[in-house]
Formats: sequence, structure tokens, C-alpha cells
Amino acid sequence: MDELRILNEAPVPAALETLDERVLSALAGRQREASALRRMMAIAAFVSLGGGFVVGSAVVPPAVAASPITPLIPASPLAPSTLLDSR
Repeated sequence: MDELRILNEAPVPAALETLDERVLSALAGRQREASALRRMMAIAAFVSLGGGFVVGSAVVPPAVAASPITPLIPASPLAPSTLLDSR
């Protein structure tokens, strides 16, 4: 019981008095950083999507007919596409 009385009579260190203020200021700083990070991610997403839309709609390559996979071998008469052809 004497130990508790000694602790009660001991002065409080100055670092403990400012501990709450330091913790709350650090938390406020982290919240500001998180808010700024969210804004930057939203801006990056809009720039990326906008750039993709502009490039995708502005640069349209001309349509080119697909060449056969094997140009040296004629199409097989038993290929599914020829079996379903009504001609």
C-alpha cells in the first residue's frame, strides 16, 4: 500500500501532459494525408480514363480483312464453318 501512496505523491512527468496533444495531432496529420491520397487517386483515375477515351476515339485504325491462319493450306472441306454453310 505504501507503493501506491508514493506513486500518488510523485510528480507527473512533463512528457505525459503533452502526450494526448501529440497523439491527436499525429492522427489529424494522418487523416489529412489519407484525404489527399484519395483525391490524388481520383484525379489519376479520371486522367487515365479520359486519356484512354480520347486516344481510343481519336486514333481509329483502318479496318483490315483478316488473313487465313495458314495461307499455304486451303480451307478444309470438313471444317465446321463449311459444314454449316447452306450453299
